[in-house]
Amino acid sequence: MEPKVIKSSRDYHEVLQEAEKLVARDPAPGSKDADRLELLTVLIEDYERRQFTFETVDPIDAIEFRMQEQGLRQKDLVPLIGSRSRVSEILARKRPLTVQMIRALSTGLGIALEALITENTRSSSQRQRS
Repeated sequence: MEPKVIKSSRDYHEVLQEAEKLVARDPAPGSKDADRLELLTVLIEDYERRQFTFETVDPIDAIEFRMQEQGLRQKDLVPLIGSRSRVSEILARKRPLTVQMIRALSTGLGIALEALITENTRSSSQRQRS
């Protein structure tokens, strides 16, 4: 198969299959197979970037998801955020996260910083309606 820009789902699956076969061979760096695998990876990433879009994660939704996943309650966030009232205000989207809170939540709950620093989409849409 001659490498080319992936334009269809069929092409995508064919390139994926070929890449999987190359990965299974575990080619030596700098070899012809390794170079081909690198090229196929670039083509796959380009297609996926064009075809699949992902919504940004709302920071509060990420916190609530992790709380549910770990069986945590609001009081469990006090050491990371501050007082119980501050935790309540944060989760109710009445107060923004500070840099210090973001760092603590990322470390304490294992949430990616990127998920916590995006703008709170719900509170910004609520402000626009007000």
